Amino acid sequence: MSARVVIGQEHAQALTALVGERGFVSQAGDMAAYETGARYDAGRALAVVRPQTTQEVSAVLSYCVRHGLAVVPQSGNTGLVSGSTPDAAGGQIVLSLDRMTGHFALDEDNRSLEADAGLLLSDVNRRLEASGLFFPIDLGADPRLGGMIATNTGGSRFLKYGDVRRNVLGLTVVLANDEGTILEFGQALRKNNTGVDWKQLFIGTSGAFGVVTRCVLNLERLPLQTATAYLVPAGPEAVMPLLRLMEERLGTTLSAFEGMSRNAIAAALDHVPSLRNPFQNGEIPDYVILAEVSRTWQARESEEPLGDLLESVLAEIFETEAAPLADAFIGPAHEMWALRHALSEGVKQSGRLIAFDVAFRRGDIMAFCERMKHDMPERFPQGRICDFGHVGDGGVHLNIVFPRDADGLADGSLETALRDWVYAVVVEDFAGSFSAEHAIGRKNQQYYDLYTPQTIKDMACGLLTLTSPGGLGTVRFG
Repeated sequence: MSARVVIGQEHAQALTALVGERGFVSQAGDMAAYETGARYDAGRALAVVRPQTTQEVSAVLSYCVRHGLAVVPQSGNTGLVSGSTPDAAGGQIVLSLDRMTGHFALDEDNRSLEADAGLLLSDVNRRLEASGLFFPIDLGADPRLGGMIATNTGGSRFLKYGDVRRNVLGLTVVLANDEGTILEFGQALRKNNTGVDWKQLFIGTSGAFGVVTRCVLNLERLPLQTATAYLVPAGPEAVMPLLRLMEERLGTTLSAFEGMSRNAIAAALDHVPSLRNPFQNGEIPDYVILAEVSRTWQARESEEPLGDLLESVLAEIFETEAAPLADAFIGPAHEMWALRHALSEGVKQSGRLIAFDVAFRRGDIMAFCERMKHDMPERFPQGRICDFGHVGDGGVHLNIVFPRDADGLADGSLETALRDWVYAVVVEDFAGSFSAEHAIGRKNQQYYDLYTPQTIKDMACGLLTLTSPGGLGTVRFG
């Protein structure tokens, strides 16, 4: 391994002066957590800078741009596409948001929150709980707000609440230019048609156009009633009819419709022994839907309890002609969601994982999954498909697990061949997206280059020259 690049004393002193002793990190051991991503990716940082305020971010970006220092913004570092870690060359400075946690201003009347971008999602919702509100993005990871905005995360309850983009009212952003320009986009308004909605430029673009330092978020009422059920479709072709019937009969009370394959469930149960296998005789069905219904008010005497409502709707579906439902049972929400949230880590621990976050029109989801099951054994016989995802919004986490000593893993040729094939099927055969909610990083840069029309690349380059000509992050939009 080549020797680590060391930041010059002049730069180290200048950056330390901007953010303080605690805000500047340059020792190799201390930088390790910022250099290693959530899934296999690792690089080397020239230094880590940890500002506490928007003004400090501005000063750091201004200094780095003027001195030609490359900057990679990093939030919670929970991403899976190598979008938040430095490369292996060792010449990039990581700008971490982990100390930007001081501002938290709740407006209950407006049902909104103004908060610093470094706050963790778990901390935000813990502090909001007493008010009966929450930021309604449900994730297995615990990211920081800035990263959620930069990648436009969705989550398991997208069906009801939408993605981050739908729930952002305003942003404060710092540009990577000579001045480190600070821009404030929008107030805590839900209706504002006074011009271009510029904040959208910084949502879902991986931090390339500017660093989000503060945000105004839409909040929702915490559910006070929930009921969950495992649904076993009559077959792959029955999943969409089942979803349509659930939406028809339950309306906006339906808050999740999550698909889980047998292999993914088995991996979770193997990895977390404390999880209870809820299936009869321990036999996991080929495919299971976790459905959730919720209400934001306490149960009323005159109202059918939510569990009874779900049970009666499922009974109605069982009685329909060519019923799409083979089996169903209502169970404890905490147990059912514990299994769902254990899928990702369980799959990761079961071998060497190559993961895809893809999206389709809802009606194409199961056709794609069946195509993978049919073609994968011939093309990649050592791969085991462990898919799960957000069927209600068209998202699929296609996870392929290989033996850790599989041919082609060490030199990357297996992963390259697999990604080339899967993304070709996704984009060319199904008109889907190769990045549903993980945004763009080094893992999928080449597929952005391949599948994005040149006109759109040119537009992105033009915008970048206006916003952050100094360059930010790991993504090349041009």
